[in-house]
Amino acid sequence: MNLKGKRVLITGGSSGIGLAIADAMLVEGAKVVISGRRSDALDAALDRLRRNGESVAAIAADVGTDEGRARTLAFALEKLGGLDVLVNNAGGVRAGRLEDTTEDEIRSMIEVDLVAPIMLTRAALPELRASKDAIVVNIASGIALVAAPFYSTYAGVKAGLAKFSESLRRELKGEGVHVMTVYPGATETPMMSSNRAGPELGFMREPAEAVAAATIAGIEEGAFEVIRGGDARAKMIALNRDDPAALDQRFADLKLALSNAVRDHSAL
Repeated sequence: MNLKGKRVLITGGSSGIGLAIADAMLVEGAKVVISGRRSDALDAALDRLRRNGESVAAIAADVGTDEGRARTLAFALEKLGGLDVLVNNAGGVRAGRLEDTTEDEIRSMIEVDLVAPIMLTRAALPELRASKDAIVVNIASGIALVAAPFYSTYAGVKAGLAKFSESLRRELKGEGVHVMTVYPGATETPMMSSNRAGPELGFMREPAEAVAAATIAGIEEGAFEVIRGGDARAKMIALNRDDPAALDQRFADLKLALSNAVRDHSAL
């Protein structure tokens, strides 16, 4: 897909990966609407994005709610006059032992990370079909491919999002709407600011701009998926498939240190 002139909606676009993708798409000549929950963050994001063009607008809304999704989509269609690209990027995380995670935190992750992209995609499909050259980009997580301890709910919902993408891609094949899944690894974003795990625990962080560049390349190439993390991630995926007990032991050796490093990781 050539992004020049394409009409794009990006949820969670006020910071991190979503903001970096918006920036990169504007450079490619797309017209962009971003959404987020905080008006101040959106204002700052617009100041940055408008350096690369004026074809950008923002709406403060919570896509984790029915009303927020409806407002977000209506605003995007009003500003753009249609829709060619939907990037489901908004997300939240709460790490820690399952029994120490509250019901509200669990439900919040399910609603924002899984229910929201499914329902927003469903609502946007008529406009995407009308485009005849459209794409849905779902931002999952590397943890959906290799699940780490203390992220059980987050891994579950992100894996669910990945399988939603795979199924929908096959459902829509030949109908003018492609679906691509992105699996970022640890990324330097506000969402990761409360996570103290470093490279010694397998959290090799990269800039959000690198994930955005790979996402744009994937869109242009018609890729099915974009997996970040290089050879190290590929080896972990292979080990998880071929000898999961070995990976279980590797995590067991790191469990105490990892538990202490991620116990405050929260962005909901």
